[in-house]
Amino acid sequence: MDSGKVVRLEDVVPITYGGGEETRFLLRGSDTSGRSSFYEVRMPAGEGSVWHVHHDTDESFYVLDGEFEIKVGEEIHKASAGTMVHGPRGVWHSFFNVGDSTGLMLCTMTPGGIELFFEELSALLTRPERPDWDTIKAVGERHGITAAKPQGGPHGGPPVGSGAAG
Repeated sequence: MDSGKVVRLEDVVPITYGGGEETRFLLRGSDTSGRSSFYEVRMPAGEGSVWHVHHDTDESFYVLDGEFEIKVGEEIHKASAGTMVHGPRGVWHSFFNVGDSTGLMLCTMTPGGIELFFEELSALLTRPERPDWDTIKAVGERHGITAAKPQGGPHGGPPVGSGAAG
């Protein structure tokens, strides 16, 4: 049985990726017996994730501050503060901060453990030499994530209606 845990944001070291985005894991999979991970994402204006799919996990995004577009499948959802968007496993998705300032989301992943992917990705992307796409993509694949090579545009992936290609 879990004994519980109290986490204060100021005690959590952010994970960074060589740009302005920060991710802070408030609950890791190891804190919840693998049931979930709970994390904060700070995303600068004009930045976002690549178009990707989690094969074995569900991801939910709750916007606390800012204006995001969250694309799930072929539908783009406008998401301002107070909006929750759910991305079920097996469905391609991405998010993009369309606001004028840094946006803030709280996210959950079930089951937990996604922090291991983010830590590995951070270690790769914060090296002095920029890795090639195949190396970046392989990190995701080790963690049950397939990502499409960024193709420009706000969601980094294929335009609406073209299907998921990677």
